[in-house]
Amino acid sequence: MRLQSYPKLCIVFSCTTTLMPTPLAHLHSYNCSSILAHPPMLIQTQIKPPLKTPTFFRKSIQTNTLKDICLRGNLKEAFQSLTVAFNDHPDEIYGAVLDLCAHKKALSQGLQIHAHMIKSCSVPEYVFLGTKLVFMYGKCGSVENAEKVFDKMGQRSIFTWNAMIGAYVSNGKPFEVLETYKAMRVLGVSLDAYSFPSLLKASGLLKNLFLGAEIHGLAVKFGYDSVVCVVNSLVAMYAKCDDLCGARRLFGRMVQKDDVVSWNSIISAYSSSGKSREALELFREMQNAGLDLNTYTIVASLQACEDYSFRKLGKEIHAAVLKSAQLLHAHVAGALVAMYVRCCKMSEAVRTFNELDEKDIVAWNSMLTGFIQNGMYSEALHFFNDFRNAGEKPDQVTVISILLACGRLGYSLNGMELHAYAIKNGFDLDLQVGNTLIDMYAKCCCVNYMGYAFNRIPDKDLISWTTVIAGYAQNNYGLKAFELFREVQLVGIDVDPMMIGSVLLACSELACLSQVKEIHGYIIRRGLSDIVLQNMVIDVYGECGNIDYAVRTFGLIKFKDVVSWTSMISAYLHDGLANEALELFHILMKTNIHPDSIALKSALSAASSLSALKYGKEIHSFIIRQDFILEGSIASSLVDMYSRCGMVESAHKIFKSVESKDLVLWTSMINAYGMHGYGKVAIDLFNKMKEKLTPDHIAFLSVLYACSHSGLIDEGRQLFQIMKYEYQLEPWPEHYACLVDLLGRANCLEEAYEFVKSMQMAPTAEIWCALLRACQVHSNQELGEIAAQKLLELNPENPGHYVLISNVFAAEGRCKDAEKIRTRMKERGLKKSPGCSWIEVGNRIHTFVARDKSHPECHQITKKLDQITQKLENEGGYVPQTKFVLHNVEENEKLKMLYEHSERLAIAYGLLKNAKGTPIRITKNLRVCGDCHTFCKLVSKLFRCELLVRDANRFHHFEDGICSCGDFW
Repeated sequence: MRLQSYPKLCIVFSCTTTLMPTPLAHLHSYNCSSILAHPPMLIQTQIKPPLKTPTFFRKSIQTNTLKDICLRGNLKEAFQSLTVAFNDHPDEIYGAVLDLCAHKKALSQGLQIHAHMIKSCSVPEYVFLGTKLVFMYGKCGSVENAEKVFDKMGQRSIFTWNAMIGAYVSNGKPFEVLETYKAMRVLGVSLDAYSFPSLLKASGLLKNLFLGAEIHGLAVKFGYDSVVCVVNSLVAMYAKCDDLCGARRLFGRMVQKDDVVSWNSIISAYSSSGKSREALELFREMQNAGLDLNTYTIVASLQACEDYSFRKLGKEIHAAVLKSAQLLHAHVAGALVAMYVRCCKMSEAVRTFNELDEKDIVAWNSMLTGFIQNGMYSEALHFFNDFRNAGEKPDQVTVISILLACGRLGYSLNGMELHAYAIKNGFDLDLQVGNTLIDMYAKCCCVNYMGYAFNRIPDKDLISWTTVIAGYAQNNYGLKAFELFREVQLVGIDVDPMMIGSVLLACSELACLSQVKEIHGYIIRRGLSDIVLQNMVIDVYGECGNIDYAVRTFGLIKFKDVVSWTSMISAYLHDGLANEALELFHILMKTNIHPDSIALKSALSAASSLSALKYGKEIHSFIIRQDFILEGSIASSLVDMYSRCGMVESAHKIFKSVESKDLVLWTSMINAYGMHGYGKVAIDLFNKMKEKLTPDHIAFLSVLYACSHSGLIDEGRQLFQIMKYEYQLEPWPEHYACLVDLLGRANCLEEAYEFVKSMQMAPTAEIWCALLRACQVHSNQELGEIAAQKLLELNPENPGHYVLISNVFAAEGRCKDAEKIRTRMKERGLKKSPGCSWIEVGNRIHTFVARDKSHPECHQITKKLDQITQKLENEGGYVPQTKFVLHNVEENEKLKMLYEHSERLAIAYGLLKNAKGTPIRITKNLRVCGDCHTFCKLVSKLFRCELLVRDANRFHHFEDGICSCGDFW
């Protein structure tokens, strides 16, 4: 809108006016045709035309003045009275009806009145009615029409200017307010008390403290700084411009503090600025001053109750509302619902909602949002059913809330139904709805639909790109995530840390170290290295196997948080460096940072992998001292730790102490019993679990392994059928491998082979590996050849497979074939993982590698091992079985190699250092060979000690010459 000074002209209305809209013309003289386009419903022209009204308006007219009718707020009756009661006072007649249209926000009726005014040709004082029209159009949200009327006015009063400024402010156009204000200053228009509130509100919307201070100065200059409405507006302006000190100073200078609006202004100022405690303190002061509270006071105070810590104060305000029946307003009820939602008191929110007489869409959406914010997604869907049964029509906010719930619950069909509704109503083109659809489909693993929703968004923002990249990364579409990231850079959108985090997740899935380095360099160049991204970089380097880069990144973090430490501990674990992980956790315990549940879970995992019982108990004690709730992942990790440390009884105690057992905890306990050879107990526990929970793939896998470790063939077959046909769970390759292993151990090799051939999916390397091991144990050369060939075809880069095949050939006396396999392995640059064992002695984990002489007490260990071996030969009749040394070397060399297996070195060190009668716990990275198994049985008998050995497959409890595996491993 361009503003200029106009000559003072009388406005002459022509009776011939066009009915089509005219552009915003700024003319020095006017005719009626350029005043304002009136609606097309009024086409004919007459001197004093009757106003078109519906037939139901035509009733008997009461002898009430038009002013009385307007005061009663009856718009229909006012129209009827205007039609028959026109007189020579158009200001009075039209002014009252225009005010009523403004109050009712009745734009169509206001347009009819304006058209009638133009046609009547009897408007002698246009300034007054022009101002009324500007005011009416502003209140009805038609700023363009307000501008047209304002621009065509030859004369304007301060009320006209105020009306135009008010129209801009109420319709969220603060920049236009600023332009109008500048024009007023240029034209020398003097402001009055009613100008300042609108100008100050615009300053607040713009957060333009300089402009607000200038207007404040004018208010002081003109003597309006003591007017209550101006002071209140000043307080609100300073608050919106983040100058709470200025707002509080103004409020403090007020002599008379008996105006409720003033208190509301300062309370709202603190509440909207996040200063909840200060806002509620002011509310207390207001109560103590004896002032009557109104709707705005209650709403502002309830908004200050921003989280769970304010729940008590929120209830007190609710009690005050209940005591004052006049305050039970819809806005108050809505604020109460919102307050209970923020305070995580959904039961009170529901009760308050149910007490509402009239529930509008805002109230319904507030409840839906509350359920979502409090993680009550199923309840949100149930509430949405009530919403639909009440006949309400979902809007964008409703759709967004339910899509979020569907995404969190993985309800893709419900999400698709809502998507169809959004398309039908045009909501899917809305940016927020589109972004939420992308997120919902990503969480439901519907990648194709996610891409469709993304492509449908016309104007994608940073959130759109970030969400879709995260969706592809989370669903293991790393390459697609990278492609979109490249596209983002070409589009020119500024990349933020959240998007980089998603790209790093894609790197993790691809396990491509070069891409991780590239992204890391990009982060550094762009200055995006915040603590979150640095922690993610540590994670990804660890997952890609570059522990050195992970350590360097960790060292560069100046202010490490608990996630930094946890990420580094997890990186060590991922690279098989459990000892280093435990040492780092020990250092963390000496800092001022308290480990969270994830850090504790990682530490427990490290203790589990090393069978480090002492460390595990220390972590358990810390959990108890810090009052961590013993449930969920913490409880499962403790069960796993104790079972892997050989303390299955302690694991069961933890299991029993948890009141609310989830599926993961049940599965952990079943796996613990299976690992220790208690197959029957594991099956009984599985059957108890089925009475309460529905088993998943992992639960069936655990119980199948328990059957395998205990030789329970019939039970294993039956459980496999139950999983497939009763629970409709399609077996994974791991389930097939487990059953093949079970049949193979029981020497049912032909059945195992037929089972492999009957599989609906292509057998994996793991399945052929299980069959090959069984062929090795039972010397089935024919099937072994088949399994070996398949194994090398499927996974030619796994050194363990070459070693297994070589050992099978060597055991059959096919030394040349075994040597060929080892040569092929060397040609590919593959290396066999050496046999390694760990034992916990004192406060350290000691590592022993086969034939290794690096331990500082190597001489004493070797001497002790010789003594042990001699005693076993003399008193236990031990005869070394050199057939388990699968190398083409001399017999003496075979004996030497056999005597220096890593678990024997660990046993010798345990007997050397531990007190007599102390159980010896050893962990080995490979399976125990037959000769070492015999060695361990004799040690437990002749040295009267309990020996617990955990190999790559299971636990062996050696006691008094007997092993818990029953020589079946």
